[in-house]
Amino acid sequence: MNRFSSLACLITVAITPWHLEAQDTSRGISCEGIYAQHLQGFCFDKKGAIYWSFTTTLVKTNSRGQVLSKLSVGDHHGDLCHRNGKLYVAVNFGAFNDREGKADSWVYVYKASTLAFITKHKTPELIYGAGGMAFHDGKFIVVGGLPKSMQANYLYQYDKSFKHLKTHVLKTGYTWMGIQSAAFIDGHWWFGCNGNRLLKTTRKFQLVGTYDIEAGMGIAGGTRQAYWIARGTTTKGKGCTGRIVPATADKTRGLILRSQ
Repeated sequence: MNRFSSLACLITVAITPWHLEAQDTSRGISCEGIYAQHLQGFCFDKKGAIYWSFTTTLVKTNSRGQVLSKLSVGDHHGDLCHRNGKLYVAVNFGAFNDREGKADSWVYVYKASTLAFITKHKTPELIYGAGGMAFHDGKFIVVGGLPKSMQANYLYQYDKSFKHLKTHVLKTGYTWMGIQSAAFIDGHWWFGCNGNRLLKTTRKFQLVGTYDIEAGMGIAGGTRQAYWIARGTTTKGKGCTGRIVPATADKTRGLILRSQ
């Protein structure tokens, strides 16, 4: 596993906060390239750069999806978030969704400008596998797998040094493989699950909505367009692609893709 392989040269592109919104993004933004494994999550920085996790490859693109840098990483790097020039990625090297808790869960930290590895933090509380994460109000929330028949998801809260603070129980009923992605947008937490399930909670993690939307490959907030949801394709013998599409909030349906 060439976990910390050499980086490709970084292409410098001037990106302003309005750049992402200034172009026609009504049909979304595609990440340049084809990758060995599928998209796990994405996030933005304040200048509009986009960071993508394709399970075994981290990719940084400009606001048009053109690759600036990429890095081969260990299997399985999941959903990620950006904070103060660093990328934080939920990582599991063990089994997912195993009742006996055979996960090997971590948060890996990379330098956003170059994707260079910085450090890692063990998160042993995620016994079913760390798969996604987000940051808000001085704290990280890490989410992950769920064994079959379990009827609640777990949200693991950490401080900035990754000291475990609290585990929140979210009574959602069973969701396939738990929660895959997380984001705090417009005053609420959003959690994407496989199988067309999107969960919405308050700041204090009280469940206020469950919607029939696929957001397991990622959900994040942009600079002006608040909501973005990831989509991807997998073609046998070729590989996987990823793109993000804008969405708007809806009281009944949760989020509606702009393309619809």
